[in-house]
This record gives sequence, structure tokens and C-alpha cells, in this order.
Amino acid sequence: MLFNSIEYLIFFPIVFLIYWFIVNKSISIRNAFLLLVSYIFYGWWDWRFLSCIVISSILDYSLGIAIANTTLKKKKLLLLLISLIVNLGILCIFKYYNFFIEEFLKLTSIFGFNSNSLILNIILPVGISFYTFQTLSYTIDVYRKKLLPTKDILSFFTFVAFFPQLVAGPIEKAGNLLPQFYKKTKFDYLNA
Repeated sequence: MLFNSIEYLIFFPIVFLIYWFIVNKSISIRNAFLLLVSYIFYGWWDWRFLSCIVISSILDYSLGIAIANTTLKKKKLLLLLISLIVNLGILCIFKYYNFFIEEFLKLTSIFGFNSNSLILNIILPVGISFYTFQTLSYTIDVYRKKLLPTKDILSFFTFVAFFPQLVAGPIEKAGNLLPQFYKKTKFDYLNA
């Protein structure tokens, strides 16, 4: 779903009203609602790409806890490297695989090798760079001890998938955005 679409024009007011006037009484219900609508928003374009954001979320949530619970520096570094390799690997496959294969095939065509079977029909998932770097910033901050890992999986998943910034940014550091999912909020009629 794009911000300038008719679907979003219908989606946002409904989400806004439900958020402020129905589900905002409980932090966990509110976060579950935000996660659900964020997944609907993201999956609207192609639901199959939800698996990428879920994998990234599970990976970095788990690795953040593991890094904080490990006392060995080498093991902490290994866990961070796993996060970097898996997340950046997924990003590179979607973003750069065909580019490098096409360039490789151009180079090898000089020697008579012609095979388009290596080219994959890959569509770039919307917002993959934003949520990849957002989850990586969380794991890196936990590794550097700038941030304690969250034990609240619902808040973490909501932080990663939060629809207003998911596909257009900015990339939010966990220390800035994640604490907002722990707080009770109140609608301010004066500000509205």
C-alpha cells in the first residue's frame, strides 16, 4: 500500500480511530493492533514478503538477547556477525543479485558462455533497506551496550514493522522509537 493511494486514504483514518479510541487502553493490545495493521500495510503489495520482515525480526530479537546474555567477547562478535551476514545477505540477494549476475554473464559471453538460467525473476520488497538497517542498528546498539535488549517481543516486532516509517523511513534507532511502544499514550484534543 502506498501513502498516496486510495487504499491508504481509507486505511489510515480507520487505523487512527481504532488506535486512539478503542485499543489504546492497553499497551499490549495497542501494540498487537499496530503490528497487525503494519503487516496488513506491508503485505498489501505482496504478502509473500512478510516472511522477510518476520525472519529479520525473529533473528535480531533473539540475537539481541543472546548478545546481552553472553560474557565472551568472541561469542558476542560471532552473534553480531550472524546478524550482519543474514540481514545483509537477504538485502543483497533482493537488491543486487540480478545486477551482478547480468554483469557476470556479459563478461563470460566474451568466452562464449551464454546462459540466462542464472537470472532470477526477483522483485525488490518495498522498505527492505529500512527495516534491515533498523533491526541491525538495534543489534549493534545491544552489542555496543548502548541499549539493553528488549524482552517484549511484541514491542520489538511493532518497532520493526511500524507502518508510518516502514517504507519511507527514516531509519529509526531503537533507543528513540522502541521506548515509545512501552508507554501509555493519551489523545490530546488540543494538539489535534
